[in-house]
Amino acid sequence: MDTQLLFYKKAVPVTSEAHKDVSIRAAGHYGFAKEANSVPLVAAEFRAAASDCTIVFAGQGDEMMPVVILGMRDKQNLYVNEDGTWNGRYVPAFMRRYPFVFATAEDGASFTLFVDEDYEGINKNGEGEKLFDSRGERSMYLSQVLDFMREYQSQFARTRAFCQRLVEHKLLEPMHAQYTMPDGSPGRLSGFSAVNRDKLKELSGETLEKMLRSDELELLFVHLQSMNNLQPLLEKTAKAMQSDEDAPEADSKEEDATQDA
Repeated sequence: MDTQLLFYKKAVPVTSEAHKDVSIRAAGHYGFAKEANSVPLVAAEFRAAASDCTIVFAGQGDEMMPVVILGMRDKQNLYVNEDGTWNGRYVPAFMRRYPFVFATAEDGASFTLFVDEDYEGINKNGEGEKLFDSRGERSMYLSQVLDFMREYQSQFARTRAFCQRLVEHKLLEPMHAQYTMPDGSPGRLSGFSAVNRDKLKELSGETLEKMLRSDELELLFVHLQSMNNLQPLLEKTAKAMQSDEDAPEADSKEEDATQDA
């Protein structure tokens, strides 16, 4: 649950007793993710995410999963504006599901819906969508949330199986991205893996045919194509760092002007 609870501060089970008067106000803001420089992605999202995001793989062994790179530095998300709005073309489902999350039972077969009670949009003032009706039954909104979460969990399991096949075929190799800071010093992003094109070409015809029929081969091509989005992100990183450097100077000038006045 560590990765699954990336944004969550006070996740509790959703129950009619505890949340009968609770409503969720959908703000459309993603300030909760402003310090996440990557988030998990499921395979069904590859085509949409690749429009302006870089898709790579993170983790090891059974924990290997696709992720989208959102920032080159630690605690940096370049897709979230200062006001919390999203400036990219596609918002990953991992973020759209917030403030809800599924917790897996020990048997691995059943799930419990949790909600982050620290979410700014949760309230008892009737603002937004209620979780339960006056009889304590699930509202239509909560039913839609559950449907979304079940589909996400199903896609998550399929994606994990897809990643395991990549590991078994030894198609992934460590990668890193280098960039230059405004002061000329080098920066480096590592801890991710990408598909090795040469190893992909070495697969047997039978294996490639299976991957073609299951659409997994197409997913690999989408992943490789998305690597072209890394350069615009590097440029965006340089601009952000330059702005950070300029900000203190601007503040200082403003302060001097106030003192002179």
